[in-house]
Amino acid sequence: MKTVGGTALDWLNASIGRKLAAALILTIAVTSLIFLVALVLLYWQGLIEERAQAAEEFNRYLSASLENAMLSRDLERLRDTVQRLGEQNEIVSVMILNPAHEVRFASSPASLGHQFDADRDAICRGCGSDETASTSFVTNEDGREVLRSVIAVRNKQPCTTCHGSIDSNPVNGLLIVDYAARGIKGAAFLSAMTLGGSGAVVVVVAVLVLGLVFKRSVIAPLETLTAATGDLDSGNLDARVTTRGTDELAVLGRSFNDMAERLQTSLRDVRQSERRLQAIIDAIPDGVRVIDDDFTIVQANHAYRKQLGDVEDVVGRRCYASSHRRTEACQPTLVTCPLVALTEDAPPSLKTIQRHVRADGSELFVEVTAARIDLRLNGQRRRCVVESIRDLSEQAHLSHEHRLSELGQLATGVAHEIRNPLSSIQFALRNIERETDPQNESSTYLHIANQEIDRCIEITNRLLRLSTPASDGVALISGDDALQETLSLLRFEAEHNKVRIHCETAPGLRIVAADGEFRMLILNIVQNAFHAMPDGGTLTITGRRVNGRVQMVFEDTGVGINPEDLQKIFHPFWSRRADRVRGTGLGLTICQTIVGRYHGRIYVDSQVGKGTRFIVELPDADVNWDEE
Repeated sequence: MKTVGGTALDWLNASIGRKLAAALILTIAVTSLIFLVALVLLYWQGLIEERAQAAEEFNRYLSASLENAMLSRDLERLRDTVQRLGEQNEIVSVMILNPAHEVRFASSPASLGHQFDADRDAICRGCGSDETASTSFVTNEDGREVLRSVIAVRNKQPCTTCHGSIDSNPVNGLLIVDYAARGIKGAAFLSAMTLGGSGAVVVVVAVLVLGLVFKRSVIAPLETLTAATGDLDSGNLDARVTTRGTDELAVLGRSFNDMAERLQTSLRDVRQSERRLQAIIDAIPDGVRVIDDDFTIVQANHAYRKQLGDVEDVVGRRCYASSHRRTEACQPTLVTCPLVALTEDAPPSLKTIQRHVRADGSELFVEVTAARIDLRLNGQRRRCVVESIRDLSEQAHLSHEHRLSELGQLATGVAHEIRNPLSSIQFALRNIERETDPQNESSTYLHIANQEIDRCIEITNRLLRLSTPASDGVALISGDDALQETLSLLRFEAEHNKVRIHCETAPGLRIVAADGEFRMLILNIVQNAFHAMPDGGTLTITGRRVNGRVQMVFEDTGVGINPEDLQKIFHPFWSRRADRVRGTGLGLTICQTIVGRYHGRIYVDSQVGKGTRFIVELPDADVNWDEE
């Protein structure tokens, strides 16, 4: 029952039209019911009074007839009159009682001699000389409901001979006539039902008319307004209501339209501001993300998505799930979390190095600069952190490009300052050589000078090739030539550091790469080997083909690398040289970037005190990959 009642109540509360209709129906029904009951009672009372008055007139006429019969002492006629009256329609019985309330004459022989108790039988309670006739519904001696009319037969002067004086005996007896109550009540019930039915029809018609008027004037406008509000809530900012008239609901509808128009304008401005802000932060080359105090990313730029591998679903994710691929927050004791570190008492910003994980599982080392900021999100003031994330590998690449650029400038300077004068000297010497007798000793010296000048010009050409930027495109490179030419530039540094270089490569090793980048790869690895042998040693370089790849091994006899540092040597800006010189920490990072760009691999094997071996593998240009 509670569930049903609750459901009905919920059904009513779901609509103002239902509540008002229910209240209207209930009010009209209760009012009509009260009115109907009052009308029926009044009609019932009037009907009884009408029947009582008619019975009283009839009884008076009957009483006069009985008095004449009694005065003439014609008892037989009196009995016959009572008998015939009792046989009339709607008359149940007729009785004449003496002053002692004993039945002397009756239409039913069974009632003769019956002694009535005035109080118990309710025939004429307290009948006396001043009592008038009474009429009421009672249950007769047979248990049947009747309309009993009781009238006193008063003593008159002609009756004093038998009944004594009028003063001592004012009433000679009682005339009782019982009318059938069923017919009277049936007529009353039929009339009441007729009235009730008419009233019900009136109520139903009134409710329908009022309901239609109410639905058209109130419910329909409210439903239209509710539908427009729902459309507005679902994002349809063009939702409007059609208003008619000047009543309160029409005014409310126009107010709603004005509000929707202002909301649409404001939201359009907000979205334009959001797009403008997003465009601004997307133009920033470093990754940017905003994190709230629940570790949720609320905004990020295109560079951050690109850092993770062009991931789109960034906003709304936890920061540790997005950048660290973790299922729970990072441990502050292991990772510097800006959201934890930037408390109210801490400085407003910090800088830290972190290891991010891309969507494909590869690692990315970044420099994070974070600042604390308070923002209002969803109507609440929240403590947030803005992070600027710089890709250290990109920075290493920029450093590499900068280094190549500097070498290019150096090579250009060498070409202008050395090569051109050398070419002029060589031109002059060749002219002199042509005019000199070949048998003369001077001709031999001139020939040697020309050869040395050719050698100097070749060295400048090697510098130019080393500084060739990667943007010039890839080419087919001879691995042995590039290796030998790069080593020739490092020969003086090797002799200065007491390093012996042994180089052995298989013939015809070729790769596809940018010539300048490949030479820079060799240069960085060889110089890194020099730094690992501060007291001198041996660097052995071998080149060969292994499983469709060109493998180059650089093995030194230096101090080696500690096992705990092996995982860090490719990290940007990490440096720990054996010669105790503070390096940039970008050499091996640049090497890893170059090898990765051409789909190769670089890995290291080292033993402390024995030396280190770097292995570089690049695709062999002479292998047809489509046939494998």
